Amino acid sequence: MKTRELAVGGALELLPPVYPDERGLFCPLYEDGALDVPFRVRRSALSVNRAGAARGIHYAPDGDAPAKIVHCVAGRALDIVVDVRAGSPTFGRWDTVLLDSDRPRAVYLPAGLGHAFVALTGGTVLSYLLSTVYRPEDERAVALLDPALDLPLPGTRELVMSAADRAAPALAEALDRGLLPRYRTDSTKEDET
Repeated sequence: MKTRELAVGGALELLPPVYPDERGLFCPLYEDGALDVPFRVRRSALSVNRAGAARGIHYAPDGDAPAKIVHCVAGRALDIVVDVRAGSPTFGRWDTVLLDSDRPRAVYLPAGLGHAFVALTGGTVLSYLLSTVYRPEDERAVALLDPALDLPLPGTRELVMSAADRAAPALAEALDRGLLPRYRTDSTKEDET
């Protein structure tokens, strides 16, 4: 599997091999040991979305943050990775990857990064592989529409967002309030949480 480093420290775009033939294509999306980072799958999830649906910027607190692999199994989405780790050399930096079911690729996020996406077509389905089990009390978010981040969001006025995502604090406010995860240099410890 080929990888491309994103502008956010530790985040990768995953470019798996694709094997097309007259039936369509086959693409191995994840194989244990294929990445240079430890990743143990403890949960799998799907997100089914209408066009314009926006989710995030979601993250989890210290000690409970999952590493993630996200890929698009139907439709198209603009995937967004934001460094929300207090003290990180890339704090506040973001990067995007166009996830498209016609050209399989994925995004790897180490523990502690913020994640968001905007569905660009109706019926967009994102699949998540996560390194921790779900705990609703660990759900956190910073504002997707934070003007200081200036994310390249398509159709900002028409985004369909949850009330919780609309009410999320700006990144600077979350930092001031001590709500953000801390940057760690030991990625093995983060990913095996």
